[in-house]
Amino acid sequence: MLTVEKIGGTSMTQFQDVLKNIIGNPENPDFRFGRVFVVSAYAGITNLLLEDKKTKAPGVYQHFVLGEDYEKPLDELLNHLLNINEEFADLGLDYDVCRDFLAARIAQTKSYLNSMGEIIASGYVERESIFSAARELLASIGEAHSAFNSVNILQNRGISAKLVDLTGFRDSRQLTISERIEQSFKNIDPFAGIVIATGYTKGREGIMRQFARGYSEITFSKIATHLHADEAIIHKEYHLSSADPKVVGVDKAVPVGHTNYDVADQLADIGMEAIHPNAAKPLELAGISLRLKNTFQPQHPGTLISKGYVGPEAKIEIIAGSDKVVIIEIHDASMVGQTGFDFEIMKTFKQFDISYITKATNANSISLVIWETDLNDELINELKEKYQTITVKQVAIVCVIGSNIALPNILARAATILAKNKININCVSQSLRQVNMQFVIDRDKYTKAIIELNEELCLK
Repeated sequence: MLTVEKIGGTSMTQFQDVLKNIIGNPENPDFRFGRVFVVSAYAGITNLLLEDKKTKAPGVYQHFVLGEDYEKPLDELLNHLLNINEEFADLGLDYDVCRDFLAARIAQTKSYLNSMGEIIASGYVERESIFSAARELLASIGEAHSAFNSVNILQNRGISAKLVDLTGFRDSRQLTISERIEQSFKNIDPFAGIVIATGYTKGREGIMRQFARGYSEITFSKIATHLHADEAIIHKEYHLSSADPKVVGVDKAVPVGHTNYDVADQLADIGMEAIHPNAAKPLELAGISLRLKNTFQPQHPGTLISKGYVGPEAKIEIIAGSDKVVIIEIHDASMVGQTGFDFEIMKTFKQFDISYITKATNANSISLVIWETDLNDELINELKEKYQTITVKQVAIVCVIGSNIALPNILARAATILAKNKININCVSQSLRQVNMQFVIDRDKYTKAIIELNEELCLK
């Protein structure tokens, strides 16, 4: 059996658990080769390289873009990475070898950035293209570090291991992402040892530019499809559960046993990615099932996501949502009976590169829910110029999701639960496929809605 497995940053930081719970002991009868591990950077490292994902605190990249000193932050980063290495000494990491690898890569990165800075100063090249290249360069360091360490530890523990460095650090060939993966695995036998690949892949299309911080899952997906894996596995620090454990409590979050890629897409659409949608699609089309496992509960089978799966009995699998959304209602008395009215509104949203999460319509109104971060004055002003009344409201969206939720009374039950808890429904949406019922509610009721719907629909 050949599996391609991705290990997230939080899990990588606790590598002793990765060794024990994921890779295993060669002396155990269940230990096997035929496993390719795609590793993320250690937790927090990409934030230091680029910018903090939540707070937006500047990393090395932002200092470079702003024309500030980026060499000192790079030196501080090197010290931080070496401190991480010290923590893995007891696991078998050769500190001197790994230090030399890091020092050489950071020194070369400084050289590349200095050259980029000189090119920008010349004024002959578009700044944005150079900034994009710098972002790609810096992003690659985190995965190169964690992958090199992992192979070093495994080899020093007597486990045959091979590094596949997809970062193309000193490779000037203009390859696509897929071409680099194909060529890098050309002479790799995954059954001859444990294979560790970097989550970052260098390609002329720019993996960061195309997929932002979800790039490691793209690499994972492309490797799995290229190798025709029997199964793809993602190891995280939590289960895919009936609801967010941070909201409902760990004891109230029930792991989902089996679902399909359609459900995974629904989750991605509201920002709760089981897997990046651009990574899921190739796996789905190739007929490769995806398993989500909790690193810290290795005996649990996790969640299997497969193509075409429909639950044998109708039930709610997941309650999910977000309180970081707004609803925009376009009301115009001339809308009724007109063809193309919706199309013109969509053209305006496309102009501002905004995708909506859900939409509800009636004779004279169209309501669209979008991410609050996408809301901008230019969009609203343009809509106000074209249509009679524009209303914007901060809201939350709560979704009732499952591979088989075509129950005659489920919509009524969900609405009754919300009403019983004095939670008003601003609008509701459900497609004919019936995998996702979406309720737009007042933002301050979001947590209560998730808790109550999970309690009544998933736990009873």
